Amino acid sequence: MLKNYSPTSTEAWQQLQAHYTDLQPQHLRSLFASDPQRFEKLSLQFEEFLFDLSKNRITEETIDLLVKLAEEMEVPAAIESMFRGEKINVTEDRAVLHTALRNFTDRELQVDGEDILKEVRAVQQQMQVFCDSIHNGTLTGYTGKSFRHIVNIGIGGSHLGPQMVCEALKSYQHPNLEVHFISNVDGTDAAEVLKKLDPETTLFIIASKTFTTKETITNAHTARNWFLEHAKEQAHVSKHFVALSTNTAEVEKFGIAPENIFRFWDWVGGRFSLWSAIGLSIACALGYNRFEELLRGAEAMDKHFREAPLKQNVPVLMALLSIWYANFFNCQSHAILPYDQYMRLLPEFLQQLLMESNGKSTDRNGNPVTYQTQPVIWGAAGTNSQHSFFQLIHQGTILIPCDFIAAAVSNNPIGEHQPLLLSNYFAQTEALMRGKNQEEVRQELEQKNMAADELKTLLPHKLFEGNKPTTSIMLRQLTPYNLGSLLAMYEHKTFVQGVIWNIYSFDQWGVELGKQLATSIEKELLSNKTADHDSSTANLINYYKGHLN
Repeated sequence: MLKNYSPTSTEAWQQLQAHYTDLQPQHLRSLFASDPQRFEKLSLQFEEFLFDLSKNRITEETIDLLVKLAEEMEVPAAIESMFRGEKINVTEDRAVLHTALRNFTDRELQVDGEDILKEVRAVQQQMQVFCDSIHNGTLTGYTGKSFRHIVNIGIGGSHLGPQMVCEALKSYQHPNLEVHFISNVDGTDAAEVLKKLDPETTLFIIASKTFTTKETITNAHTARNWFLEHAKEQAHVSKHFVALSTNTAEVEKFGIAPENIFRFWDWVGGRFSLWSAIGLSIACALGYNRFEELLRGAEAMDKHFREAPLKQNVPVLMALLSIWYANFFNCQSHAILPYDQYMRLLPEFLQQLLMESNGKSTDRNGNPVTYQTQPVIWGAAGTNSQHSFFQLIHQGTILIPCDFIAAAVSNNPIGEHQPLLLSNYFAQTEALMRGKNQEEVRQELEQKNMAADELKTLLPHKLFEGNKPTTSIMLRQLTPYNLGSLLAMYEHKTFVQGVIWNIYSFDQWGVELGKQLATSIEKELLSNKTADHDSSTANLINYYKGHLN
């Protein structure tokens, strides 16, 4: 089981504090100048990936001390605990085994006395048969027409993961299918999707483990009502709706046939669930074989994570870098910057993965933590983001570590677009590292024959401090396999951070209070009853009720 003690009590933490004091004043320019082999020492390759850590404010000594911290916090033992299926999600008394969903070995994996890999294989076979029947036209709607639209209705992990993957792998999508997503309980979300659809050729996937999630079930009933306005007969629902759920009774009550219920398990957390039946929309969109490629790419990263020494372990080092910046540089945020339009939803997906997992202020002993945990994750696709918030990263007053992600080979090789895209990708990390000092700015302005007084006025505004840390992640091409590896890397990074911060990464109790209050307030809004609220909430409710007519 996971150990229960503060990272601040370790010898490595104290050594890192002293090391930070020595390293903090040093500029990345000087670190590169003093070591011609810096890139070779501080970069790693994994299959078709290059992870360049050299533009981070670290040295080999930093890595050694961070690895020592991971060892003192017993990260290797924690990794084994997860893969073996121990109940490391202690507050919910559950194992954490999303890795089992992409485990293609022949070994058994026992949870509560059952080999769960047999169950996983059975659901995967069910998914494959279902997807193949859609693609070959043997599964049709109530009028006999082939399906042309797949609509995933979910929220949180049942939405963000599948939507992000479908968008990222859009170039691999089946040519005769369009995939849509409904998640927000705001009626606009459902309305805007439904107006694009033909009920005769639309299949709805309802993703809710309990089949009681308020937002999802509300949207599901809206979709069913829309469908029945056209199809008329309740019996037709079974041909156009499937469920990803464990609540068989409620699913069948909704009108879904038992053979169209796809199971998943409580050892799969929502934000780690795209590899399960929750990924049915992905499998339908791409074809099951490509969905399996996604799983196999994740499995390759799982194997690396479990077997590689800590000092050569990509997810471990990525986690340690985040801890270095959060806990020693006091960085409050971290930017994710994919230079690939297909990966534009990756920052949003990683927001949930990292912040819902590690946005905790209570340690595993139940005590308040005395150090920063998860920084804010944000970002957007390059090059659009360069014309949005990069000004802040370059010249703002706060230090923001960044992950820059790009593929060498474009899935849409048009003209000179890819060289232009990558020239920006390379230039931004170099500019953030180097900056532009006073002498360089002066020479630049003097070459423009600028008057002395104008030069003096303009010079301070054109200074770039540089010394901004970036990690460059390059892959050969965005494929299902490579995307699987990338996402698994971030999952494992999340886990390692939680281990070192001595927090539980796999629960999310912080979302519960708002849900509870919303349930009681909803009843109030639908009746004339009033409840006891603070003056702000009470008057906001009154404002709403006053505008109903």
